[in-house]
Amino acid sequence: MFACDAGQWPLSMRHDCLHQERAVISQVQDLFEEAQEMETASTTAPLATRMRPRSLAEFVGQEHILAPGKLLRRAIEADRLPSVIFYGPPGSGKTTLARVTAEMTHAKFVRISGVESNVAEMRRVLAAATNRLRTSGQKTILFVDEIHHFNKAQQDILLPDVEAGNLRLIGATTYNPFFYVNSALVSRSQVFRLEPLTVEQLEQLIDRALPDKERGLGNHNVKIDKDARRHLAKLSDGDARKCLNALEIGVLTTPPDSRGAIHFTLAAAEESIQQKAVVYDRVGDAHYDTISAFIKSMRASDEKGAMYWLAKMLHAGEDFRFIARRIVIFASEDVGLADPEALQLAIATQQAVEFVGMPEARIPLAHATAYMCRAAKSREAYDSLNAATEQIEAEQTKAVPERLKNKHFPVNPES
Repeated sequence: MFACDAGQWPLSMRHDCLHQERAVISQVQDLFEEAQEMETASTTAPLATRMRPRSLAEFVGQEHILAPGKLLRRAIEADRLPSVIFYGPPGSGKTTLARVTAEMTHAKFVRISGVESNVAEMRRVLAAATNRLRTSGQKTILFVDEIHHFNKAQQDILLPDVEAGNLRLIGATTYNPFFYVNSALVSRSQVFRLEPLTVEQLEQLIDRALPDKERGLGNHNVKIDKDARRHLAKLSDGDARKCLNALEIGVLTTPPDSRGAIHFTLAAAEESIQQKAVVYDRVGDAHYDTISAFIKSMRASDEKGAMYWLAKMLHAGEDFRFIARRIVIFASEDVGLADPEALQLAIATQQAVEFVGMPEARIPLAHATAYMCRAAKSREAYDSLNAATEQIEAEQTKAVPERLKNKHFPVNPES
């Protein structure tokens, strides 16, 4: 123990002693937290948590940023990673990638939540990171999950320490950070987008977890059918967490046969994953990407594709008024003069969905969608308007010719 309160010591020595005491306490706390995390991960954690990759070699997916030679991989391997923001759908590996980065760079990993954390906790974490760097030279990676939930004041607290290099910030969000994160923080960070995992990549994760006796399900003697594995991977919608946790609950709830083997069939997979959860948010990228696919399918007269995207939006709870409004725009912009009745039908559809509401509103929406797909297309009116607009913006505005002016006689103000 330290005796930093010794009154006979010079003030500078007491300060140094107190500094060392805080450093030791901080290191002991770090070791205790790490021990608790290891114990929890090895006992009660879900399969998706236990099977988190421990290195980039184990990481599955995101080759566009993690393949050999890519910027993010080079930065991690060279320990030159700046503060970064990962954004992408749930289960794409944002938290895992942050942990792997900390492990490979020998940094202290500290995680806080944008939903639960407050200013006091943030100040404590920032002070500890600064103290850790000064006393032991160990860097700190502060992982802020759901960083878009921080208000401007909370995000501004991070700026001085990020700027000074006292810690490396890794933010994670399912929303586009250029719209939902403080621009000052974004400008000091490198932004990387993570993509949903493919069906094949999810199947690879399943095949990795089943024989693993240390962290996976290798002690349960599981035999999984190909169609069952495919079903889990397909209905997980690119979410590794959802896929692995569904696999675990299916294995643990399926009784073994007389030889102690668990036969994981398609029926067991269907029970495990229950209903498909559509990855969709009404204000983020999925919203705009899906409506774009819907419009482009109608433009290409792909009725089957347009119906699929319509069904996805309705299943995910999209506002049916928004869909009707886009059909009205499409009827004039893309069908236009080729079939003037398309606009009349679109307006009637907009009125009909307002009148009947959901769930019946899906029927007139499908009616209008099919009509737009089958209708002839002409963008002549839309393109003519764009050409005229470009002319006005690029050239000097023309005066109205005499022959086109109003020919009524002016009123004499004195009469």
